[in-house]
Amino acid sequence: MKSRQIFFLLSIFLYAPNVFAQPEYKTNWQAQWIGYTANTAPNTFLRYRYNFQSDNIPKLAVARIACDSKYWLWINGKLVIFEGQLKRGPTPNDTYFDEVSVKKYLQKGNNTISILMWYWGKDGFCHKSSGKAGLLFELNSDNKIITSNNQWKIKKHAAYKNSTAPFPNFRLPEHNIHYDARLDNEEWLQPNFNDNDWANATMLANAGDAPWNKLCKRPIPLWYNSGLKNYENKPLVVNGKLVMRLPKNITITPYFKIEAQAGLLIDIRTDNYLGGNAPNVRAEYITKNGQQEFETPAFINGHEVIYSFPKGVKVLAVKYRETKYNTEYVGYFNSSDGFLNRLWQKSATTLNVNMRDGIQDSPDRERAQWWGDIVIVLEEIFYSCDANGVAAIKKAISNLVEWQRKDSVLFSPVPAGNWDKELPAQMLASVSKYGIWKYVEMSGDTAMVRYTYPFIKKYMALYHLNNKGLVTHRAGDWDWHDWGDKIDTEVLDNAWYYMALEGCYNMATHLQLDDDAKEYQRQMQSIQQNFKKYFWKQNRFASEQYKFYADDRANGLAVCAGLVSREQWQKMKPVLDTTFYAGPYLEKYILESYFIMGDAAAGIKRMQHRYAEMVNNKNISTLWEGWEIGSNTYGGGTYNHGWTGGPLSLLSGYVAGIRPLKNGYSAYEIKPQTGGLTQINAGTLTAKGFIKVNLTVKQSKLSMIIETIQADGLIVIPKIRKYKSVLINGKTKAAGFNYVKEDDNYLYYACATKSKWHITAQ
Repeated sequence: MKSRQIFFLLSIFLYAPNVFAQPEYKTNWQAQWIGYTANTAPNTFLRYRYNFQSDNIPKLAVARIACDSKYWLWINGKLVIFEGQLKRGPTPNDTYFDEVSVKKYLQKGNNTISILMWYWGKDGFCHKSSGKAGLLFELNSDNKIITSNNQWKIKKHAAYKNSTAPFPNFRLPEHNIHYDARLDNEEWLQPNFNDNDWANATMLANAGDAPWNKLCKRPIPLWYNSGLKNYENKPLVVNGKLVMRLPKNITITPYFKIEAQAGLLIDIRTDNYLGGNAPNVRAEYITKNGQQEFETPAFINGHEVIYSFPKGVKVLAVKYRETKYNTEYVGYFNSSDGFLNRLWQKSATTLNVNMRDGIQDSPDRERAQWWGDIVIVLEEIFYSCDANGVAAIKKAISNLVEWQRKDSVLFSPVPAGNWDKELPAQMLASVSKYGIWKYVEMSGDTAMVRYTYPFIKKYMALYHLNNKGLVTHRAGDWDWHDWGDKIDTEVLDNAWYYMALEGCYNMATHLQLDDDAKEYQRQMQSIQQNFKKYFWKQNRFASEQYKFYADDRANGLAVCAGLVSREQWQKMKPVLDTTFYAGPYLEKYILESYFIMGDAAAGIKRMQHRYAEMVNNKNISTLWEGWEIGSNTYGGGTYNHGWTGGPLSLLSGYVAGIRPLKNGYSAYEIKPQTGGLTQINAGTLTAKGFIKVNLTVKQSKLSMIIETIQADGLIVIPKIRKYKSVLINGKTKAAGFNYVKEDDNYLYYACATKSKWHITAQ
């Protein structure tokens, strides 16, 4: 019961408006950065130790820790943090720090802090190196404070070396792991270890100074840590290889215990080592004599872990540790269609491996926070995750605006050390009604509007309308809309820009910036008036320079933008039913166009057609970057890609019908689009509480059991057929559940109370 109360309070805190929208910096540090004076080579592991006395077990003990690049913390020989520190940085200059309660690890008398630190020393698509290895540690314990200083001991970990080629591709700041057990050991983790021959650390800088600069509190939780677990199958070495099965595609660190002679090379990787046709991370281990055990500190992902054991190695045990973004998947969707159920679950599994330091596109090739992916993923997080998941979105938004270039360009992925290129279509998506405003709509976090709007306004000033009253194309640094070909750029540009204007109009209106709102509205009206004039071709939208009949992406996105009338939809729907150019990225918006127009049956049919190969694949638990794996058409073709999980939001938000009508679910609707399904069972945690829908159609009877929240709700009952009676909790009328209206397809009721309702229509 206590854990549920904590979860509820945490949910309110993270969803609450006006709470920590922008980076939270700590300036009153007493600790100093410590390390070696000389420059540390990239891919170096450093060990730190410090002993101190405590007169009693403290009532409160909070440690604040920062480093470049990752750390592992033990206190009194017990593991406290497995992989601490976020990839750098909250801005192009600054560094995150962790805040950790360590009270339960401290004892009366002597206490020993042991820290292993991994310095990458290189940039990536997701990390900006400071260029200097350093550690910052500060422990506040009742009235006692422990700080990193020149009394700490430091020594390079000699067992960690550079691996043989191939190395991780240039997008990743991580290195392969190479551990030579002959050169060092892990006895240093024990409190009674003699570190007299270790050097004293050098004080490198004050907290807040270069090269680490300002210190921003970690805005997302520490990783979930499963502890060591058994694989799904029993160990069996065949031709030197031991292939161990994971329950699904997850992020893990492999472990083994063996007996061997010295000098043998063991290789550890997953089946996904070449995910996206580019090497990611693997591990090498050189044996010492006798019994030994090892766990690689660098996470990898896949369905199978492949240990390559040479002759002379006796395997005693193999295990794995799952570490992941610490969120619970409290949302759910089930229906009478097993295909849709598997699609929802595979979308959630794909989301699970793509949340880490940032919201990633893939957990293997890049681990990078591309905003085209995030715009799709953020809605999935709201429909499936607990409130911890919301923090990942807030971090992504903060990263986006804090990394804005001096020329006002927004770009992604960010954080980034070796990338600063703008993809205009993805940036328009980020500031559109599907991007930051969607976050505000789902969360009610109005502080995010005040924080981000000045950055967004500067970016939008880069766009202009042409003499047609449509947006002028901006190529940016990478003129990209989607994988695949036959792309109608001009139509897509105007649909994205229109939705960006709508997002900005909503923000300006909320902030009561009337002049800004009028300008956005003026441009929206111009595009509305000219979109049909220049693009409508009898039964589809197409630009003059487009050489093909119709781009399904452009037409679907036009519907999502609100630029398509119902009459036009009836004419263009047969084109969408039969045109399949889009990659999985923009397919989400094509599918959504069907549900926006209330044609769930056709939307589900297209969804089943497009996702058939992915969903029916029994060996892969995640969704792919393209329609094929490894296809050169689709950027390398990873088999777990964030943007492909868009159907999760469509199934929860349209098929189950759970959607906000006002920001933060202060008003909402439950409007199921059954599309021929006879059973729908779904639930999601909202900013106002949990909403549940259980709908069953049996012969001439429709039954709904719904759990509502304390907010203005519109409960919409599908007209499966003409009803003779509608009963609410067994009665024709129920207090707090009031008839509003009906149309050809639905009955509408108002409900403003938190309750459980049984509805029967027949």
